[in-house]
Amino acid sequence: MEEASASASNSISHQIGGVQNDALRFGLHGVKSDIVGSHPLQSSLLSARRVDEVMKRQCLVNLYGTAFPVKQELETQILSRFQRPPGAIPSSMLGLESLTGNLDNFGFEDYLNDPLESETFRPLDMHHGMEVRLGLSKGPVYPKSNPTTANYYYFYHPIQFQSHCFAFSIFTHFSSSTRSRHAFLFRIHSHILSSGFQQPMTTSFGAALNDSKLQIPHFHHGLGLRSASPSASALTLPRVTLSRSLSLIRAVSTPAKPAVATEKRSKVEIFKEQSNFIRYPLNEELLTDAPNINEPATQLIKFHGSYMQYNRDERGGRTYSFMLRTKNPCGKVPNQLYLTMDDLADQFGIGTLRLTTRQTFQLHGVPKKDLKTVMSTIIHNMGSTLGACGDLNRNVLAPAAPFVRKDYLFAQQTAENIAALLTPQSGFYYDIWVDGERVVSSEPPEVVQARNDNSHGTNFPDSPEPIYGTQFLPRKFKIAVTVPTDNSVDILTNDIGVVVVTDDNGEPQGFNIYVGGGMGRTHRLESTFPRLAEPLGYVPKEDILYAVKAIVVTQRENGRRDDRKYSRMKYLISSWGIEKFRTVVEQYYGKKFEPFHELPEWEFKSHLGWHQQGDGSLFCGLHVDNGRIGGKMKKALREVIEKYNLNVRITPNQNIILTDIRASWKRPITTVLAQAGLLQPRLVDPLNITAMACPAFPLCPLAITEAERGIPGILKRIRAVFEKVGLKYNESVVVRITGCPNGCARPYMAELGLVGDGPNSYQIWLGGNQNQTSLAQSFMDKVKIVDLEKVLEPLFYYWKQKRQLKESFGDFTIRIGFEKLKEYIEKWEGPVAPARHNLRLFADKETYEAMDGLAKLQNKSAHQLAMEVIRNYVASSQNGKSE
Repeated sequence: MEEASASASNSISHQIGGVQNDALRFGLHGVKSDIVGSHPLQSSLLSARRVDEVMKRQCLVNLYGTAFPVKQELETQILSRFQRPPGAIPSSMLGLESLTGNLDNFGFEDYLNDPLESETFRPLDMHHGMEVRLGLSKGPVYPKSNPTTANYYYFYHPIQFQSHCFAFSIFTHFSSSTRSRHAFLFRIHSHILSSGFQQPMTTSFGAALNDSKLQIPHFHHGLGLRSASPSASALTLPRVTLSRSLSLIRAVSTPAKPAVATEKRSKVEIFKEQSNFIRYPLNEELLTDAPNINEPATQLIKFHGSYMQYNRDERGGRTYSFMLRTKNPCGKVPNQLYLTMDDLADQFGIGTLRLTTRQTFQLHGVPKKDLKTVMSTIIHNMGSTLGACGDLNRNVLAPAAPFVRKDYLFAQQTAENIAALLTPQSGFYYDIWVDGERVVSSEPPEVVQARNDNSHGTNFPDSPEPIYGTQFLPRKFKIAVTVPTDNSVDILTNDIGVVVVTDDNGEPQGFNIYVGGGMGRTHRLESTFPRLAEPLGYVPKEDILYAVKAIVVTQRENGRRDDRKYSRMKYLISSWGIEKFRTVVEQYYGKKFEPFHELPEWEFKSHLGWHQQGDGSLFCGLHVDNGRIGGKMKKALREVIEKYNLNVRITPNQNIILTDIRASWKRPITTVLAQAGLLQPRLVDPLNITAMACPAFPLCPLAITEAERGIPGILKRIRAVFEKVGLKYNESVVVRITGCPNGCARPYMAELGLVGDGPNSYQIWLGGNQNQTSLAQSFMDKVKIVDLEKVLEPLFYYWKQKRQLKESFGDFTIRIGFEKLKEYIEKWEGPVAPARHNLRLFADKETYEAMDGLAKLQNKSAHQLAMEVIRNYVASSQNGKSE
């Protein structure tokens, strides 16, 4: 036996789901199999230091019925990527045997005496199963991204040996009541294989055959089992001898150093795998007295719509709290939910609500002890936070304007259907926050049908998460839906952009689909980058849910799970190219995409001000600086929304829309809002209208420098520069600021983007445009906040002096080129100072009082406003002459 073992010491490795693994070890003394135990009990066993006790035994059943115990350390387990959803083992699974009893009672003798009648090991029906070389059997294939977290775990692998075929299985079972782990069963079913061949295949190791090669098929990206062929990659194994006297394989092994390194997985993937569908250990961590939660729970609570944060302004300790983010497809907020969020902000938060760039609320400062109260209150008042964060589809954007038009209504309904299609189904959210109470909401039948359809292998059969499986997606996933021309949603920044296509009568016919957009990047790592989405194709309107599902599944199966910096779908498309990506998506879609339909030019639409809805009612779009609702503004909005029973929409530009307003309510509503500083757009500085910033300090753990707290002062300084170089008041540039490179406020689409890259310093990005269709480019690094004017003054001055007719600042910077712009900055000595004159601006008291009244609305003096009016008039006249 020792000689046989020694002769089998050569290398063998096999690939499971694209993961190189040393799961099997040839040698007659036993088997060592590295299989991940994905059950939620695993982590509790780890925390209780019971790993050795529950995982000591893996047994090889050989010809003589000997069980060889092998110790396996849980920490060193390597992923086996071919598993099945939880539930009873189907009889269609080839080569598996049901294992019952506890660790110390395997009933080997019972099995060996009469294998087919054994109560301990029950061979399963052998007529189906997985695709096996030479057509031995066929059956279901489970993708790699769904490691099982419930009862059964197994690995199944066919191996071809010359003209024969044999198979083996490894499988474990957890008992949720006793927390015991059953041992592995490892054996060869010669009586099964004989049905497909003239004689049973059995092996032992000893004398060698000169030409023996063993080919092992590879699992590829979870798409199924690829059988070995001359063109397939094959691994040469130790030479072996066939022996017809044996009915079971004697020993199997791989070397300690596999030929190919094991695929790395991020910690978050392991947390998801061990979580029992995003439950454990969050459910236990929420019960502790500590104000914070551990690392796995911190990652899992994101799927529930929350982030753990602490106040970074404090020194000497950390005060933990939680941010909650709602999920509001299309930005729709019912009256009841708005009033609830307003109350929760005062009772449990920091007294403010924040409108986000993805049309949701953020509620900051909630203590851990109050989380369940706040979550359950949101759920019971027509709201949800499920999936607002985490590795799954986030809130689906759509134009917030409540126009009663076929295209807008169809876009919004489609956004809601996509959101429903991709909402998690396993109930973890309700189990945690409302003790399993399911809040019933009706779904359109087409959503249910699309979710359940598995005609093209998109789903995990019998899984609580038919689309996501246990691993969900590699990273966050963002979708937006809109109508032609309306780019209020920044359509090209999303993983999927969906555009309604209508006929000449305005009837929706189908959708153009963009794919591959995304903002996040990492400083000083050029392999990470923002990216614009590109056209994928057109689909008829009845197919949109199936097409979206196919794209999501393509990312689920092929997106990187080893390094989260590269896990977004934009990197997959950048690596593959759009043609290969389209081909793979079409396999899951089941059809070819039709050619992209021509679209008109995009236009940014803020939907601010008063507008007709189209049904006799009005809506009013209100600008909210940085989306922060607090103080007088919060009280005024509460008063108006509650008094008139108004519903609300949140825009992707951090603003708010009041809907369904009667014409007779317009004047009193305008008065109340204006007194609280919620002015009509013509009275708001144009720079503020398009500006956005992320929250950053003090609560965001990723922030490098200020954003929301810094942008008011930065915009005032930009306005002062405008005045200094002679730009008109009604001229503007799109300014967006983030405290880190993750890009939450989409700064890489701005004409002037400021991205925090150090304490009180920013990376400057230039070149976006006002319609949000052009990607900005990195211009300068490490610009200190105190030095902004040194950069902006020459840029804005030469824009005014050298721009073409109606040329925006972003377009100007791209046309001139960054080298020339830097030359302007280096040689800048300031604009030529105009001659000073004594001007008497107001000849009479009435004129002064009228000007003073208008100036106060803009927080300016009468003299300042009058000078702006004069400068703008002079600049306008000069521009007219030059044109």
